[in-house]
Amino acid sequence: MTPFVSGLARTRCWVGAHPLALDGAIAALSLAAMVVGSFAVNGVHGPEFGARTPAARSVILMVLVAAALLYRRRNPMGVLALTSVLAVVELSYGDPSAPVAMSAVIALYTVASRTDRPTTWRTGLLTMAGLTGTAMFFGSTPWYTQENIGIFAWTGMAAAAGDAVRSRRAFVDAIRERAERAERTREEEARRRVAEERLRIARDLHDVVAHHIALVNVQAGVAAHVMDKRPDQAKEALAHVREASRSALNELRATVGLLRQSGDPRAPTEPAPGLGVLDELVTTFRKAGLPVEVARADDGVKPPAAVDLAAYRIIQEALTNVRKHAGDQARAEVSVVRVGLTLEVTVLDNGIPAQGAAARTPAPDGGHGLVGMRERVSALGGRLSAGPRYGGGFRVQAILPLKARTGEDR
Repeated sequence: MTPFVSGLARTRCWVGAHPLALDGAIAALSLAAMVVGSFAVNGVHGPEFGARTPAARSVILMVLVAAALLYRRRNPMGVLALTSVLAVVELSYGDPSAPVAMSAVIALYTVASRTDRPTTWRTGLLTMAGLTGTAMFFGSTPWYTQENIGIFAWTGMAAAAGDAVRSRRAFVDAIRERAERAERTREEEARRRVAEERLRIARDLHDVVAHHIALVNVQAGVAAHVMDKRPDQAKEALAHVREASRSALNELRATVGLLRQSGDPRAPTEPAPGLGVLDELVTTFRKAGLPVEVARADDGVKPPAAVDLAAYRIIQEALTNVRKHAGDQARAEVSVVRVGLTLEVTVLDNGIPAQGAAARTPAPDGGHGLVGMRERVSALGGRLSAGPRYGGGFRVQAILPLKARTGEDR
């Protein structure tokens, strides 16, 4: 930025902060111009000075209209009315130079720059007709002289210039408002995406921790129970504990790796879990003592990644709830069926209704498993139903679209 441009910017900022100083300068310059104009007469080669002296009445009127311009921002219409009346008074006395009309031109510009276009047209035409008509009918010169035409031209240009300034100011304000609204929209979108990602990670962490910790808890209880009488079975249970804890650490490492930035150490490259490893998931529950039967009729369809992960997590969470709440004699059934353009995932158990249903109902301060499943399904545009079965047990069914909302293709 050049020094001139920098100085101009500082001057505009100072003037914007001190509008009365600008109005005082305009009033002083207007008074000086009117006084100089009152001494001039039109000659053959331009204005000539020394041939005319303004009357005391004219000097008083010029001082009054210049003082009125100090309040042009506070009361534009009032200042225009006052300056126009004083200009009509001066023109009525037959002064051909009519210097007082200059203040009415400035006041008309102020009104045009601060009001709407219809008001500008009405006040501009009224001022133009009043000043020009007074000069033509009551002046000492013929109606067609250049002084009268000059009054007509200056009032018209003042109204047009004020309207142009108002339009430009409104255009700049609209651009600024759109820019601010776009910035707010970007910030809100960024916050929404961050909240969605945080919620997704929270669901993944809950599913991973709840599943594996439940298995660790069950196997540790088995090991503690048979440690003295059947050490071989206790060793087997502890081996399952070690395997479950290792799996939990691996999944936690993969999930937390999603939070890393581009400059951070390389994240694990293992694929996200899905229906392709459903047998391995079921095996971990069977080793924990929960009989699980699996029936699949999905025709080998490879669903979108988001749907694949959601189906896996729903089965994982539902089986974890069965193992935790349905009792030691519970059995579970898992079915994955393709129906048209949807994938139906169902998990059933034969647990005791009084225990299983009540325990799996989300509490106000906890129980995020079912809530997390509903959020996963809703995010994909699917439906989830969960509740007690008639005759005992619990049923979880999710209907997932094979075309996710994210636009992933099958």
